[in-house]
Amino acid sequence: MIPDLGARKVRELSADDVDKWLASKAKILSTRTLRDLHSILRRAVARAQKRDKVKRNVVLLCEIPEGKPGRPSKSLTFEQAEAVLTAAEGTPMRAYIVVSLLTGARTEEMRALTWSHVDLVGKPDADPPVKPHIMVWRSVREGGDTKTRKSRRSLALPQRCIDALRAHQTKQAFARRLAGSRWQETDLVFSSAVGTELDAANVRRAFRKVAEKAGLVAKDWTPRELRHSFVSLLSDNGMPIEQISRLMGHNGTAVTELVYRHQLRPVIEHGAEAMDQIFRGPDEDRAA
Repeated sequence: MIPDLGARKVRELSADDVDKWLASKAKILSTRTLRDLHSILRRAVARAQKRDKVKRNVVLLCEIPEGKPGRPSKSLTFEQAEAVLTAAEGTPMRAYIVVSLLTGARTEEMRALTWSHVDLVGKPDADPPVKPHIMVWRSVREGGDTKTRKSRRSLALPQRCIDALRAHQTKQAFARRLAGSRWQETDLVFSSAVGTELDAANVRRAFRKVAEKAGLVAKDWTPRELRHSFVSLLSDNGMPIEQISRLMGHNGTAVTELVYRHQLRPVIEHGAEAMDQIFRGPDEDRAA
């Protein structure tokens, strides 16, 4: 926005200027991004209008053109999900991938998760019992807030997540000792070798290495598709869309239904228990 329109005085901005600018951006950006740009400019001019810097908001006169189609998100099949979980074993990404796939937490929520918001024991003697869980109360968004009010939620942990987080805790303690005085105490569950926040690009690269090891075309997959896979796996296993929506932290079922659910099946039961059932280990299968 700034390179194209920033040098122009707001009072000199015309609807034609905005239309031409949006049309040029439509050649390289998605419709969703164009909508965001239009909204930002509209609100910026509205603020100027409130302060009598400009008489009218010309952005309101402009339509949002059709942009380039966005990259469609995908969902792992059960076999692919198992392959990814197996490939993650022994890598620094193991706990991140296991918790992402088996709880459906957003990537920005995972990178902001702190140990103070992780309970690996729960309160089994309470009435009713409290299961081991993570409190998804923060994200790496500006201000540290979650995406919406409903995104602030506590999620019970499947046993596979508990095991992975305990192992990760031990590895992180070793990394802390290794880093010595270079370690920065942030309380982050998923951190760099010196305790600092993970960069999104580094997480993507590390995940794609695991995806490639699992036999997938690495460039076709991103960490956010673990969340998509969570929805599809639960839906495929019969969980009602209303329950999945609550686990996802959505305000209603529409986004869950239209954006995230890639496999549709009829309905049954609830989160951590369902994931324990889906990803049963070989010992459990023999016991069954």
